[in-house]
Amino acid sequence: MTTAEKVVDKAVEKRRALGRGLDSLLPSGPRVVAGTAVAVAASAQPVVLPDLQARAARAEAGDGVLRLPLDQIDENPYQTRRAFDQAALQEMAESIRTNGIVQPVVVRLKSDGRFALILGERRCRAAKLAGEATVPAIVRQVSNEQAAEMTIVENLQRQDLNCLEQANAFTRLSREFGLTQEQIGQRTGCSRESVANYMRLLKLPPEVQQYLADGKLGFSEARVLLQLADPSLISGVAKQAIDAGFSVAQLTMVVNHRNFPSEPPPPAVRVVDPNVRAAEVELERSLGCKVRISDRKGKGRIVIEYGSLEDFDRVLERLGRQ
Repeated sequence: MTTAEKVVDKAVEKRRALGRGLDSLLPSGPRVVAGTAVAVAASAQPVVLPDLQARAARAEAGDGVLRLPLDQIDENPYQTRRAFDQAALQEMAESIRTNGIVQPVVVRLKSDGRFALILGERRCRAAKLAGEATVPAIVRQVSNEQAAEMTIVENLQRQDLNCLEQANAFTRLSREFGLTQEQIGQRTGCSRESVANYMRLLKLPPEVQQYLADGKLGFSEARVLLQLADPSLISGVAKQAIDAGFSVAQLTMVVNHRNFPSEPPPPAVRVVDPNVRAAEVELERSLGCKVRISDRKGKGRIVIEYGSLEDFDRVLERLGRQ
């Protein structure tokens, strides 16, 4: 076992508090980087690591802000987010060209001397688009389990995961590290019930999971579909819900009727022209909110539903850029 690995093992025993947020895992003040006479703060000019031995020494010291070549940083194997907004990345790249990278990324030293990304994938991607060769980085001594937890917590705190990505993240913590739903909830700041509900989404048929990944169905609709007594009906009802633009209440009525056929059928539901539905889906992807279009012979209205002031501000900002 190398010296760096021994230090990592000791660090694992000391840190078990991700549920308190990322602040407890990230440095808040100036740190001295081993092997150099310069005290490096987050706002100071980072130094360039000359070789593997220097990288290892600085990693063992921990928390120093260093300037690392992008081609020495490997992708995060525990990244739970699969979709990256290209327009948002281009905007970040423009900001980096103007202001540089304000917040360092977080990495850990690998056994082969390279670095594995923990936090900051969007910053790394945007930096490459901006033509940057290096990024400021903090080297942390963490285990595989901690790296996975930190990645998930960052995305959850920024609300960057769709429901399927969140389900896969929780399932990976359970499968690879043997964590119970209660433990996952404690470490990510979610209730045990929420963790269980998200993990159940992976019981949906693959085509329905793809609807979730594409944003055609949401978490609420998926939970209703899981209530179908006959799982073989899930795919068909899901497609019906997408084609007709069912609300959650309408989908619930359909599912209840399928579960109890003897009861009166649900009232007639809204039938949406495929072109109108395609426009709704495109607007929902762009705005990140539920959108409904009422169209009659080329006239109608567009209704945008938002769930928080943050959603409202985001919609106004995105509409203002058009």
